[in-house]
Amino acid sequence: MPSKIFTQEPQIFTLEDFDLRGTVKSCLVITDYGKEEFEFNREGLLTKNVTRYSDSDYNITYYKYSGDQLMEKRDEIYLEGQFDKQTSIAHFYEVDTTASKKVTEKIISYDGEVLDIYEYSYNEDGNLIKIIRSNNEGFDETSIEYTTYKGETTITYLLNGLVLKSIRTSYKKNRKGVKTKIVLTKVFIEGVPNRAEEMIYDSENKLTSLKEFNYDEVKKSFVASKSINYSYDDTGLLSKEVEKIEKSVNTKEYIYQFDGEEHGNWVKKIITPKNLFSTRSIKYYPDETIEVEE
Repeated sequence: MPSKIFTQEPQIFTLEDFDLRGTVKSCLVITDYGKEEFEFNREGLLTKNVTRYSDSDYNITYYKYSGDQLMEKRDEIYLEGQFDKQTSIAHFYEVDTTASKKVTEKIISYDGEVLDIYEYSYNEDGNLIKIIRSNNEGFDETSIEYTTYKGETTITYLLNGLVLKSIRTSYKKNRKGVKTKIVLTKVFIEGVPNRAEEMIYDSENKLTSLKEFNYDEVKKSFVASKSINYSYDDTGLLSKEVEKIEKSVNTKEYIYQFDGEEHGNWVKKIITPKNLFSTRSIKYYPDETIEVEE
């Protein structure tokens, strides 16, 4: 269910979000906490996600689309093998493009109670500019402002007039002339600075650095609390992660086994030095061949 503190437009997941390539139909991931099952349509959009904590406790999320537009999302909870009607919810989306685009999201319990209604309004450029959330307790309005200054773009979210979040995107070139993207996100609580993070992406849009900050009330500024540097192998998969917290340094390295050159998806991932591992069983859609009559 969307957060009451910060809301954002409905999110669509694709194969790329799960490090999957090709005509993947389904993917079963086995980890130390349980199993994750993912199903995709031929366009690579996620249609079903099952998280299994045990044979009797699991969550199922269904996604339905019209083209590439999300129209329905259902979150079903099962406890001790029984469907939990009280905690399961459904999201329904309506799209209005008669003027500027507007998406209405209704969040409904399986008892038929309307829990929340969200209205997402977009400008002519397709940018989200307003979110209105309403329920039986009243309504909240989040406005989104876009500003550009000296090549930097800042998106500011304001909840009922108070700054909720700001995202500043800028670019710079290193000594070799390679362009990188820097995204600085600041989070506020009731208009007061709370925390921040800086994410740096390389020219292929892969995250190479993450820094987290906490707001120091005494210094009246953000103070770094943690940093993580990421490295990738020749296939574009994460190969190394170095985390620094104060004087502590933790390094993780990732080792993969693949399902062959045809698809190039990993089927086993080992994280050293603790030797944590995940395995994936992947099924593909059969190739479609079109016969042309002579």
